[in-house]
Amino acid sequence: MRKLTHRLAVIALALSLTVFAAVGVVQAATTEYFGEDLGLGETTRLSSWPNAEAAEAEFLSRLTGVGTEDFEGFAQGNSTPLAIDFGVAGTATLYGNGYINSLPAATDPSFGRYPTSGDKYWEASSSFWIEFSQPIAAIGFYATDIGDFNGQVVVELENGGTRSYTIDNTVGGAGGSVLFYGIIEDDPALQFTKVTFGNTAPGVDYFGFDDFTIGTLTQVVTPVGGTAQPIDRLALLAPWIALGAAMIAGAAVHMRRRLPQS
Repeated sequence: MRKLTHRLAVIALALSLTVFAAVGVVQAATTEYFGEDLGLGETTRLSSWPNAEAAEAEFLSRLTGVGTEDFEGFAQGNSTPLAIDFGVAGTATLYGNGYINSLPAATDPSFGRYPTSGDKYWEASSSFWIEFSQPIAAIGFYATDIGDFNGQVVVELENGGTRSYTIDNTVGGAGGSVLFYGIIEDDPALQFTKVTFGNTAPGVDYFGFDDFTIGTLTQVVTPVGGTAQPIDRLALLAPWIALGAAMIAGAAVHMRRRLPQS
């Protein structure tokens, strides 16, 4: 009987490792969202940006109840540190290079940068960063006038280690472009507490940023039948738990049949 107990324990351990490995594969997903609409020059504001909006819509379809910072509540010229409230996702502080700039709606820019909503946006030529009050699993934002002087935005996510993503925007084109970039981390181990925005051409290429959206892991959803539903991580385990229980039960019956009858 002692051999039976030992073998069942070994089987249970092996199945447990298989279950958690399988769930890890499901959860460990990094998804990026990107859409870009090329500009018409530094003194012309685009009237629409369908590619960027499509990327934002796809990004938002994976989230629920998130907050967006559009900088409308800040005065022109405000610089860092800048306190931001993202609602359910908590608070954050923006540090580093940059300041609040303003351009009235429908007014053409002078240097290619403008808000994607309202009148205000964040303007920067070198790195700035946002530190969050709690771990975050998703961030998305709009950016204008990226790459006309060959610069690219570099996004670094930090949670002890650092993961870096360089946005694949067009370089050397006309000014006044609009892009949307978002990233969602499904794996709890990849949540981040700080995001740094770098510039591959600091001091040369100036960028405009607007409409930052963030979300926690509990605000990440997954499309099911065309409708966004919260991720049920226990449901992901259920088939594996049932399989494990059946295999352990079957092994127990098999082992009992092999035991000598007293």
